[in-house]
Parts: sequence; C-alpha cells; structure tokens
Amino acid sequence: MHWVSSISENPDLFQAFNECSQSLFEGLEGKQPDLIVGFPSEHHSEQFPDLSQLVNRFFGNATFFGCSGAGVIGGGKEVEQVPSLALCAASLPDVTISPFIFQEQDLPDADSSPDAWYNLVQLDFADDPIFVILSHPSAMFCEDLLRGLDFAFPESKKIGGIASGYLNDSQISLFLGNELIQTGIVGICMTGDIQIDTIVAQGCRPIGSAMQVTECQQNILYKLNNQTPVEILRSLLPDLDEREKNLVQHSLFLGVLMDSFIEKPEHGDFLIRNILGIDARQGAIGVGEFLHEGQIVQFHVRDGISSSDDLETALQKYVEFQHNPSGYGALLFSCLGRGQQLYQVPNHDTKMFYENVGVMPVTGFFGNGEIGPVGDNTYLHGYTSSFGIFRPSPKVGF
Repeated sequence: MHWVSSISENPDLFQAFNECSQSLFEGLEGKQPDLIVGFPSEHHSEQFPDLSQLVNRFFGNATFFGCSGAGVIGGGKEVEQVPSLALCAASLPDVTISPFIFQEQDLPDADSSPDAWYNLVQLDFADDPIFVILSHPSAMFCEDLLRGLDFAFPESKKIGGIASGYLNDSQISLFLGNELIQTGIVGICMTGDIQIDTIVAQGCRPIGSAMQVTECQQNILYKLNNQTPVEILRSLLPDLDEREKNLVQHSLFLGVLMDSFIEKPEHGDFLIRNILGIDARQGAIGVGEFLHEGQIVQFHVRDGISSSDDLETALQKYVEFQHNPSGYGALLFSCLGRGQQLYQVPNHDTKMFYENVGVMPVTGFFGNGEIGPVGDNTYLHGYTSSFGIFRPSPKVGF
C-alpha cells in the first residue's frame, strides 16, 4: 500500500493538475495508482468538466472520485479561498474499490431489510467494506443513507463530507469516474486488504456537568435533572470566566451521549448538536437532535482555543489507544468554519495531526458538513474535523 498527496495553487486547472500529477508520479516511485481522490476549489469550476479526462489520461484505469471545496488540503498544506487543487493517489494491492452514486429515490424504504442495502451497494455484510462518502449539499437524504448503512453494515466505518463553495453554490460539484455530478451522493466502498481508523474532533469542550433529560418532546428540551435548561445555564455562569460567559452567549452547544451504557462519559463520547433557540418564558431550548427522557447530555462551548484543545485531545487519545499508529495515508474532512479564520494560523489541523500521529500523506477539503462515527453510529456533523487513517489489514498467523 502506498499513498501520496499533492497540492497546487496555480489558478489554471490544467497547470495545477500538471504540478500535482508530477508530484504524485514522483511519490508513487513507479507504482500504478488504483485510486485518485481530487478536491478542486470552486475557482476552477469552468474547467471542472475537464478534470476527469485529465485523470483518465494521466492515471489510466485508476478509480477517480472527489468534489469541489471552499478550501482544499494536501501535501501538508491547507489552502482556503484561493484557486487550488489537492490530489491524492493510492496504490492499493489486494483491495477492491467499488464506486457508487445515489439519488434519493435509490434508497430502500426505512423498514427495509439489510438485504435491500446489500443490494444497493452490491456487497454483503461479510465483505466488511469501508465507505468514503461525498454528498452534494442539496442531497437532504444523506443522514438517511448513513442510518441505512449503519443498519446493514454496523461494523463498517463510514467517513466523508459535504461538498462546498464560497463563491457560487450552483458550481458545487461531485466527481465520479468520467461523470460531473451536481446532485446526489457519490463515494466508494473498499474491501480486501485495507482497514481504517477514524478520529472525529467536534471542536467543543464541556462546561458544567453531565445531566439527565427528565422532560422533552422530540427536539425540544424542557427539563434537565428536573430543572429547565435556562435555570441550569444561569447556575453555571458564576463559575465561568469572562471568555466562557461570552461563549455561552454566542457559541453554546449541547452534547448528547449516544451510548447509554457508558457510565462515565469521556472526551468524544458526546454527539455535539446546535442549540436552535431558547424559549425564555418556559426556560426550554430547541436542539438539533431528537431527544428522549433518561438520556445524558452536557452543555459545550466552542472557540478557536476549545477547538484546538479538542483536536489535540482526540489525536492523543487515538495514539494512546493504538500505541504504535502506522498509517500509510489519511483523508481529512474539515468544516469550512475551521481553518485559518478560526485558529488565526495556517495549516492548523494538518500540523497538529503530524505532531501527534506522525507525518503521512493527508488529503481533504473544507466542507459544508463532515461524516464520521461517534460511538457505534455514524453522523453528519458541523464544525468538525473527521480523519480517516488507512493501512493494510493486520496479518493473521505466520
């Protein structure tokens, strides 16, 4: 297995592709790539139809997929809001790559059996596939797809992101093989001699303590520990410093514990969801997640410092768990709300990944949403960095 990453800021897509492909060929050291992943910035949109032809001409039968991004990541750099192209090439012996494209009408009904989902992706549970998923922002069925894949392939990892752009939403595009697609969802399944580790950093840190939902209706939270959420928040304020008090006013979120069997929740166990509104009269809040009584939740806040600390904690936790991480390449799906505008320094997440996990090719983009697991299920996130680290499967026996 061999992964290579490159990036170019040339304003002409043809020149950018030439620069990236030359770097990839050198890094591949004569190996034939099986997979090309491409993330052009929206500045190249007029030349998007030519990208797949360039890939086919330079890399032959390699599977190609990707999407446009408001910023792109590759070759150790994160480039935002300027013309750019990031390309990844991977030589994957003994790995089968199966591309897919879905529209909403393709998905099985909510009450369908796992067999319907196996037929959808032309794979079986025993194949133990890895899913890399890229969605157009108009594809409102992305979460339905994730739930269905989790149902049929509960042991399989799913990772990816939502395509993005700053300049013109109509130019946001997906790429799959020779097709330029401006609706739906594309991706690949990988089976065989490959495994993936995932790191999902949601960019928040907790305040106060974990509490139990004692009254709610769908996504409206009325009581926590038999007090209104507003009463809880008011009781927290005296113990917060001025920066934290300001974050409560402007950057407050709710973490929802998705695994009820966790007795002592730790970093990364909570699914972070937006607070959609506050009813001052009733003291209730609206949350971007359906809740149920008995669920454990905790308030969180987010800013550049919290986000940086959260990422470092997630990376360190991964390294401690793996003991000797040895990835060959990584894909990074980061929120367009992160990057230099949040941290005030360039290449923040990539640099921190290198410092904690190790230097390997990292390729990705800044998107409208990020896909990655929390606990045993896969979710669509915001303000998150979702890493997938690839390497060959561990050898069994001698």
